[in-house]
Amino acid sequence: MPLFTKESLETLKQRVDIVDVIESYVELKRSGVSYKGLCPFHDEKSPSFHVTKGQGFFHCFGCGAHGDVISFLMQHAKLSFSDAVEMLAQRYQVTLEVVESASERDKFDKAAHKQALERACQLYHHFLLHTSQGHAACKYLYNRGIDLAFIQRFRLGYALPERDLFCKAMARVGVQEKTLIEAGILSESAKGLRDPFSDRIMFPICDASGSVIGFSGRKFKEETFGGKYVNTSETPLFKKSKVLFGLDQSRRRMAKERQAIIVEGQIDALRLLFHGLDLVVASQGTAFGESHLKELTGLGVREVFLAFDSDKAGREAAFKVGHLFAKAGVGVKVMQMPQGADPDSYVQSKGIDAFLELLKGSGDYLAFLVEHLSMQFDLSSPAGKNGLVHESVRQIRQWEEPVLVHESLRRLAQILQLPEEAVGSVGIAPTHVFTKKSAFAGTLEIDPDRVLESDLLRWLVITGPLKPHFAILAIKNLKPSHFCVPVCRRAFETIQEAAEIGQTCDFLTLAAHLGDSEVQELIHDLHFRKVNLERSEGLFRTVVQKLLEREWMSKREELRLKIQSGSCSDEEVTALLQEFDRLKKTPPKVVE
Repeated sequence: MPLFTKESLETLKQRVDIVDVIESYVELKRSGVSYKGLCPFHDEKSPSFHVTKGQGFFHCFGCGAHGDVISFLMQHAKLSFSDAVEMLAQRYQVTLEVVESASERDKFDKAAHKQALERACQLYHHFLLHTSQGHAACKYLYNRGIDLAFIQRFRLGYALPERDLFCKAMARVGVQEKTLIEAGILSESAKGLRDPFSDRIMFPICDASGSVIGFSGRKFKEETFGGKYVNTSETPLFKKSKVLFGLDQSRRRMAKERQAIIVEGQIDALRLLFHGLDLVVASQGTAFGESHLKELTGLGVREVFLAFDSDKAGREAAFKVGHLFAKAGVGVKVMQMPQGADPDSYVQSKGIDAFLELLKGSGDYLAFLVEHLSMQFDLSSPAGKNGLVHESVRQIRQWEEPVLVHESLRRLAQILQLPEEAVGSVGIAPTHVFTKKSAFAGTLEIDPDRVLESDLLRWLVITGPLKPHFAILAIKNLKPSHFCVPVCRRAFETIQEAAEIGQTCDFLTLAAHLGDSEVQELIHDLHFRKVNLERSEGLFRTVVQKLLEREWMSKREELRLKIQSGSCSDEEVTALLQEFDRLKKTPPKVVE
């Protein structure tokens, strides 16, 4: 996460209107001092979702969902903390200034470059619809079954062959050539400035919040120089190995249904999105990799459908991508496309309902794996079948979930009509210990001190506006020294400072005061565990009590070690024993 200055984050906090933001997603109506609507986090017919503008929080009296504007965007729009902050800054035209010590990458002015890319997207779209050269590109699209509604919805565009016209038009709206180069729209060569997208149809590529971060240019004339597709060059905004085309439109439904459809091409993805199947993504000009997988599993995706082309390359891609997901313990289904078809052409010829039926009939990845590998062996011979078994087992044993490996080997025996012993499924034991990783928090190591301290901070931040007395109770009983984890100690100090001037502390306030790379991990800890408001009074006091008891036990242990060290005189030992006994008889209690 970039290190933004405290001043810019506080400016953002002052400008953000939680009602304005949430109304973009939920229909709200004024009800007294608050606004209410149907909760977006559970199905309901009577509105129980309330937004309080002055205090800056939302609460659902049906399912208990609660938080501030950042919480809402993280939970509902499935944005990371930093993406939510940057989206709000863009929406409310707040410049997020980066602190002096930030790296060069963090000093990259995201807001300025996103604005340049948005301007370019608008200009390309204009060129496609309102120039004579663009009409030729439109004709090509129309012939491919892409009509005006499709073009306008996904803001397709066209890059003129004349680079100077584009640069002059961008300069008129305040975007200079230097910014166009930094944003990956133009490039520099030994012969000077060049436009890699010249005479190509332009597909905007967006980040999680829907901001344009790059382009993919497709040639529609054989004589156009270069490959079929040309992508924006790598920038701090655009990393091909991490970007999934269509994720901005699909992430919410993916997170809700825990499923995803993966296709090969951008037009395949757009065609399915156009017909309402907003569960689809495509990799961006590179093979599907670990970063793409983490992006989807970070959304909670537990099952993927591979809708690849039916040719040899498509089958090979399905084999590799399926293995990647199976290795991570994600369920994989492989869609059997008719020969010569892809999702785009199939939907055009048969309709979206036929595609959905085909999707329902997707086969299990293990059966596909065996079928794919069988093409390498002569199954009419014992040696060939033996080779298939060995290769299939080798693939399966690379998967990281022991139960998945065990059950897959048993299934493999059934598919190949062999006894289970022949494929090694009996008595299998994992030979490695795998550590699961989270897209936000890195390696998941259980730290009991961090769990306990985060628990207290969660109550103070999430329920702050509803339970202001929690902060008073915490400050009366606890000091920063009660916190072992440095980032939690600093967070408590921030909450303490806010309470002293009669204010509550939200995620933006924490980010403004903590100001280091640990803040996103801490906010993830606080956000992604629910709080039970109905039992909040008792549960909060329990957490405070546990922190007091931990400090009490720590002091007792410290005294015990001194007594047993052998380095103290008899008088000192006697005094320490008396102190130990006194401490033992006076366990801490929460002071009301």
